[in-house]
Amino acid sequence: MDDLIRRLMAYAYGAWRFRWWGLLAAWLVGIAGAIFVYVLPDKYEATARIYVDTQSVLAPLMSGLTVPTDVNQQVTMLSKTLISRPNVEKLIRMADLDLAAKSRNQREELISSVTKRLSIQSSGKDNLYSIAFMDTQPERAKKVVQSLVSIFIESGLGDKRKDSDSARRFIEDQIKSYAQKLDDAESRLKEFKLKNMALVGDSKDTVGQLSEINERLRQSRLELREVENSRDAIKRQLMGESPGGAAAEIGVPELDGRIETLKKQLDELRRSYTDNHPDVIGTRRVLADLERQRDEELKARKSNASAGTPITSTNPVYQQLKISLTDAEARVAQLKTRVAEFEARSAQSKELMRLAPQIEQELAQLNRDYAIHKQEYEQLVGRRESAHMSAQMESVGGVADFRLIDPPSVPSKPSAPNRIVMMPLVGLIALAVGAALTVLLDQIRPAFFDSRVLREATGLPILGSVSVTPNPERMRRSRRVRWLFVGGVGSLVSVFGALTVLLMLLGR
Repeated sequence: MDDLIRRLMAYAYGAWRFRWWGLLAAWLVGIAGAIFVYVLPDKYEATARIYVDTQSVLAPLMSGLTVPTDVNQQVTMLSKTLISRPNVEKLIRMADLDLAAKSRNQREELISSVTKRLSIQSSGKDNLYSIAFMDTQPERAKKVVQSLVSIFIESGLGDKRKDSDSARRFIEDQIKSYAQKLDDAESRLKEFKLKNMALVGDSKDTVGQLSEINERLRQSRLELREVENSRDAIKRQLMGESPGGAAAEIGVPELDGRIETLKKQLDELRRSYTDNHPDVIGTRRVLADLERQRDEELKARKSNASAGTPITSTNPVYQQLKISLTDAEARVAQLKTRVAEFEARSAQSKELMRLAPQIEQELAQLNRDYAIHKQEYEQLVGRRESAHMSAQMESVGGVADFRLIDPPSVPSKPSAPNRIVMMPLVGLIALAVGAALTVLLDQIRPAFFDSRVLREATGLPILGSVSVTPNPERMRRSRRVRWLFVGGVGSLVSVFGALTVLLMLLGR
């Protein structure tokens, strides 16, 4: 600590040697600074305050019907991007600041200067914005602030309307595109249904149709076999019957046909049921009765033949058999046609059933594409209505209500420079410059005031030191010099103090 104090004292002694140079520098810097502060041009700050009301009565009422927008975020972003180059250029034209800018460089300097002097600040959650601009001419500053307020309000309304129009145009284009896609999907679906009407248009499924066709085919085949058997029986009877006399073999066609039919039915029933089933028992009983009637009829005919009953050349039995055979042949042909038709339908149904999964897959794909396009189309139409309603609501209620709380105004006294603060600051700077100059001169032309410091600096032994013996005259001269120096410093401080008080009195 002693070494530090000793070094500081050495610096102080060294600087004291050049105190007059420091005082002179302080006065010169002080005078120059005072003149500079005094001649600085007065600057006037024009201000205005705007309140943005983002609360709308229609917003909660139209919730869900219109497009939701974060108005607070939009206004905040607008305030942050308001001071941009396009807006500043527009502001310069509105305030006629570009009249003095003749060249491109001057215009660029003007834009840069105006941008630096403009400021917009937000108070936070209150949506209260302060706009300020400083200029040497109060009326020009007020005009600039008024123009910036107009740009702020117009940007808040115009940009929103521009965004709404762009959104509606985009939605309209998308609606046209999806309407065309929906028409194409409807056309493809219609053509597919017309092409595959047999599967798509019928309400019954293919399996049910095939089952019904096969059942009818089985019945037709059974009926065909019955008719063929009846026809064959008629042929056999016809071969045993003579057209003009006694029969080679007498038979009863009506009963034989019925008996053959019942035999076929009995065979079918026995395949499905047991012998004790009521249908089987009833069929056997009827069959037995018919066979008994046929036997009795044959006995009666034989008895008539043995008795020598004459038979005419036109045998009615033979004629009846011919008629029955013709009917049976026609019935057989009819049933064969029916069986062939049902067989063709069955084959077609089987082919359709084989193709049904592929057709259903294609139909499902077409329906899915159609449903997707229809859903997107309906959503776009709904959004278009929401956008239209939002635009109508904005035209009625507005996006936000811009209220000019404080119109642009300029104070009667200049806002800058603050000479009352700058003047004493210049005095302090002058004293600091003077002190720094004395230290600098001491470093340039150093001197030693202590033998220990000299020994430490040179590393050489010190044999001794010679001190100055003070006398009254030297002491009086030294005191007089010190008082003169203190007076010079005090005068400097007093001058700056007086200048500061004078500025306070003048209100500058």
